[in-house]
Amino acid sequence: MTSAPLAARLTVPSGPLFFPVTAYGPDGGLDLDVYRTHVRRGVEAGAAAVFACCGTGEFHALTPEEFAVCVRAAVEESAGRMPVLAGAGYGTALAVRYARLAEEAGADGLLAMPPYLVVAGQEGLVRHYRDVAAATALPVIVYQRDNAVFTPSSVVELARTDGIVGLKDGLGDLDLMQRTVSAVRTELPGEEFLYFNGLPTAEQTQLAYRALGVPLYSSAVFCFAPEIAVAFHRALREGDDTTVHRLLDGFYRPFVELRTQGRGYAVALVKAGVRLRGLDVGEVRTPLQEPAEEHVKQLAQIIERGQALLGEGAGR
Repeated sequence: MTSAPLAARLTVPSGPLFFPVTAYGPDGGLDLDVYRTHVRRGVEAGAAAVFACCGTGEFHALTPEEFAVCVRAAVEESAGRMPVLAGAGYGTALAVRYARLAEEAGADGLLAMPPYLVVAGQEGLVRHYRDVAAATALPVIVYQRDNAVFTPSSVVELARTDGIVGLKDGLGDLDLMQRTVSAVRTELPGEEFLYFNGLPTAEQTQLAYRALGVPLYSSAVFCFAPEIAVAFHRALREGDDTTVHRLLDGFYRPFVELRTQGRGYAVALVKAGVRLRGLDVGEVRTPLQEPAEEHVKQLAQIIERGQALLGEGAGR
């Protein structure tokens, strides 16, 4: 059942959905001042929503206390200009705890991550997310990936659940996604349910997802190259296929190919990109590891090329 205020703010977003990294100092501890700067810059660059302490924000590496502080900081820096959603995950009891911490910190919604480690059946998964949704008044977006993959009928049951407002797909099975969209549309006619492309570097696949009726997508690139992410989002919205293809071919594809060169690069490479752009957000926490020096150099070249592509477009 859709939460109308949040759905209305996300249905036709004015800009990319921002998943900030979490900043750490030289001692590995949370650097809240730098984190605030990172969030504030994203807000000012045109983010349509802030998803704090989610996958790119190393949710897995944060203590509950750090999580609560970061969510509150994101809420304060956003200052009501766009919704702030926070991650919630692990087993049901901990996911409920994180959900309540997010609510206390002022978040507008939750991104419910896959449960920790276990591979559960459909009934157990549905019960898990229903329990998370019932724990607070916050609307919940369920994140499908890894060990949380749903049949279309299970998504229908989730969509019928009070408080669950959408599905973010990080699996990439387009056939399953099309059947899911169709099932919800058929079983719940007129019900507004949000769908998100949640694959790493979602811009690379968004043309395909948009054709399925999935208009929303996460943008990790926005963390370190907001001008490129905003230009791509605008071109996609306006049907400017020339710009979309130019950025896909010259920036996003090379970035995706670099991202595949190391495990954990969906986070570590993004964080390196933020540092390259002048904001020292620190290194990733273990068990993730930093990208190889050569890969960071390649990332700098890819960013430079992306900026040049924007210049080429402006000159047309």
